[in-house]
Amino acid sequence: MTNPDRALQLLGLVRRAGKLVTGESFVMAAVRDGSAKLVLMANDAGKTSQKQFRDKTASYDVQLNEDFTKDQLSTAIGSARTVIAITDPGFVRKLQQLLAK
Repeated sequence: MTNPDRALQLLGLVRRAGKLVTGESFVMAAVRDGSAKLVLMANDAGKTSQKQFRDKTASYDVQLNEDFTKDQLSTAIGSARTVIAITDPGFVRKLQQLLAK
């Protein structure tokens, strides 16, 4: 199994642990209040959403990852989503390790 596949499996675990924020408005609120440690946005998201989240994560100094498609993210967490945020620093570290290899 490749590391990107393991990263997607980890997202399912993050969801079950209750450390995942889904939905554009909820993720945006998490970025603003500082609870979002990493935002994952589908690389095939709409242009408006891409600009909005790139700008907001940059201004609030939150990491943004665009390695996965909408289908990959949706399958990993079990619901159709374009953007999600992880609120737990431990899960973020593990995900970054998997994606760095």
